[in-house]
Amino acid sequence: MAKIRKAVFPVAGLGTRFLPATKASPKEMMSVVDKPLIQYAAEEAEEAGATQLVFITGRNKRSIEDHFDKAYELEAELKSSGKLQLLDIVQNVMPPSVTCIYVRQAEALGLGHAVLCAKPVVGDEPFAVLLADDLIRSQGKGVVEQMSDVYERFGCSVLSVQEVPREETNKYGIVKVEPGPDGELRVVSIVEKPAPADAPSNLAVVGRYLLTPKIFEKLEQTRAGAGGEIQLTDAIAALLEDEPVIAYPFQGKRYDCGSKLGFLQANVEFGLAHPEVGERFSAYLRAFGQQ
Repeated sequence: MAKIRKAVFPVAGLGTRFLPATKASPKEMMSVVDKPLIQYAAEEAEEAGATQLVFITGRNKRSIEDHFDKAYELEAELKSSGKLQLLDIVQNVMPPSVTCIYVRQAEALGLGHAVLCAKPVVGDEPFAVLLADDLIRSQGKGVVEQMSDVYERFGCSVLSVQEVPREETNKYGIVKVEPGPDGELRVVSIVEKPAPADAPSNLAVVGRYLLTPKIFEKLEQTRAGAGGEIQLTDAIAALLEDEPVIAYPFQGKRYDCGSKLGFLQANVEFGLAHPEVGERFSAYLRAFGQQ
């Protein structure tokens, strides 16, 4: 069984829900406490064993490349100032064993098209897809590592899922599942953003995919839908005709950092858990609540 060595990060979106903050800076570079969203996602993939990180970029995304690149002037300044702890942080955003690869998505043609752009790099291997908007905190293994364990057991594509309120099914890809012979949840069907009355369940796909390379063939055959976009959900539906797909209810807490409320919630909860500022931040919130 092939290990998951490659992870794909679709980061070409415009981030319009956070304008004007995202007018000139990518939404993936917005920070939760002291790390940008894209770094949390990259760390999750690296901890799962990924050694090649493939970023599908677009215009105004250069700062993502700069973030994972060497910063000679900054490192020299930190070294000369004796700020060695900060120097270590800057030099180890990603370990040397990890390679970052950047592929330009010339047109915003949807998540499916973004994943298809990774085909020349991924080749004939299973791979992970991470949406940085979905920040997930786990107590033990990260979600991609959890999904990798499932893949190694069953050898097929895995979708991370969680239950959502029925009235919110029109925001997600929704799956219908049935129990498999070994207790796994086999995906029977998947629908992109169904109205609550039409949704086959309230089990939503959120932010993490582990896909076999067969998905590229399905994406190449998928026609553009609403808005001229190629939907990854449609390609997964076609994949179901050839091989099983497993829905995995992950262990961890998800923060929808594509929304302002979710982003604020993540900053509060990650701030409270931060070893440097958590205790003082907690005291501040208690005092603020008494005002």
